[in-house]
Amino acid sequence: MKQKKTLSNWLTSRFLVIVRDEENFAEKTTIRFNYARLILLIGTLLILFSGISFLLVTTVLGRWFDPRVEYMQTNRLLIELEEKVDSLELQAAIKERYIKNIKNIMSGNVGEEELTQGIGADVKVSEVNLDEVKPIDSVFRKEFEDVDYDRLSYQNTTRDDLQSVFFFPPINGIVTRGYAVKEKHYGTDIVAKENEPIKSIADGTVVLSSWTQDSGYVIGVQHKNQLISFYKHNSVLLKQVGEIVKAGDIVAIIGNSGEFTDGPHLHLELWYKGNPVDPEDFVAF
Repeated sequence: MKQKKTLSNWLTSRFLVIVRDEENFAEKTTIRFNYARLILLIGTLLILFSGISFLLVTTVLGRWFDPRVEYMQTNRLLIELEEKVDSLELQAAIKERYIKNIKNIMSGNVGEEELTQGIGADVKVSEVNLDEVKPIDSVFRKEFEDVDYDRLSYQNTTRDDLQSVFFFPPINGIVTRGYAVKEKHYGTDIVAKENEPIKSIADGTVVLSSWTQDSGYVIGVQHKNQLISFYKHNSVLLKQVGEIVKAGDIVAIIGNSGEFTDGPHLHLELWYKGNPVDPEDFVAF
């Protein structure tokens, strides 16, 4: 009785293929296989071929066979360009505001509102009747009334940022007038010898080298950490806009130019993040 073959027997049945020479029937090679190995080999080749085809279609050949790929790439480029344009517009607005602030500083049009803008301007405070303050609080009240708010303006934040920076003395001389916001005197006046060279207080780039009616020959240096130093009432300017200077480099010669001056001296101003600070807090004259 003939034995019935099962699927397992069919898959594991072994076969031998012999390759012979046609002329002399000499054996050249032999190949042993069964259906299981043959199916596995064919399946592996199909998977490999499918993977390569999918990779080509989604990358190199995608734009040829699928128009959606090119559409998606175009949209991606448009989004990237839009983000770059938005970023450039923001940078342009910041630069425009920065240049406007420098022009205001040059012309002296710096009001009290500009100096305090952004610091608690929108904070609503409830009204308090000072006449109802108890006598026990009078000592604290007197202490706060005696505080020099001009010198405290921006002092807390500025000291932390600039105290660790070493500033080179711009000139050797005597301070004749200090920093006073209420009098709109946003710098320090230093008297020195005639033709005394004026030096940059720190490394930076010259952003202003010009003459103004009020301040005469003025030179401004942009330093790191959003700090700008201005040297006013000079007789000669030795640096041009765009030049890079190091701390201690000579940038001008002391003079008496401009209308707002009463003798040869240097008027030094320090502006940090768009606001004036007291030079004597950071520079040793």
